[in-house]
Amino acid sequence: MVSLFQGFHPGHTVFMSINNRHFNRLFLTLTLLFFSVLITAQNVEAQDQYTVLFLGDSLTEGLGLEDGESFPSLIENKLLADDMGHIQVINAGISGSTSASGLSRLQWYIRSRPDLLVLSLGANDGLRGLSVEEMKVNLIKTIDYANTNSLSVVLTGMLIPPNYGPEYTEAFASVFTDLASDYNIPLMPFLLQDVAAIPELNQSDGIHPNVEGTKIVADNLYQFLLPLLPGS
Repeated sequence: MVSLFQGFHPGHTVFMSINNRHFNRLFLTLTLLFFSVLITAQNVEAQDQYTVLFLGDSLTEGLGLEDGESFPSLIENKLLADDMGHIQVINAGISGSTSASGLSRLQWYIRSRPDLLVLSLGANDGLRGLSVEEMKVNLIKTIDYANTNSLSVVLTGMLIPPNYGPEYTEAFASVFTDLASDYNIPLMPFLLQDVAAIPELNQSDGIHPNVEGTKIVADNLYQFLLPLLPGS
């Protein structure tokens, strides 16, 4: 009679038990790893949604510079270098634009779902001697639209030469400080700080920063924006 236990060895039971323990440990490790990767992926996906919109004129666009040399592009490079590649940058600078274009252009760019608006308009208003009151109204409309769409706003101020007299010059500069106070929004007092009126940092027109001047503009603005950005 052949025994049902023929060929069976007690050591087989121990071997199977050890294998089961190893399998359970491996299964638990893989499960934890899977959920860790899943959570990380969800966090990265959420971070990728943050977008900064630079709305400005030729200074923002980078007039006279090569592609990738404008200050928004340099700021984007700095974000990547600081492991904040989840923050996207949109350069919405258009040469010659005044504050009057701010609202309509923001209405167009809102489809990109920006989270932060860096508003840098008004320089051409001042250079052309346009109405300071109208400039203020234009900027108010742009800021109001941003607020209505839950878009945070940073304002960059501008100073102009006293060509149109001290009264106009002072009234122009006060628009930015007044708006920052009225709306309780961050204000970088002068976009061209450390660059304006320094020949070696500007192009031949004496208005637009050259490559080296733009690097300074980008450095200053980046340091100003950094505390306002997620993950900084």
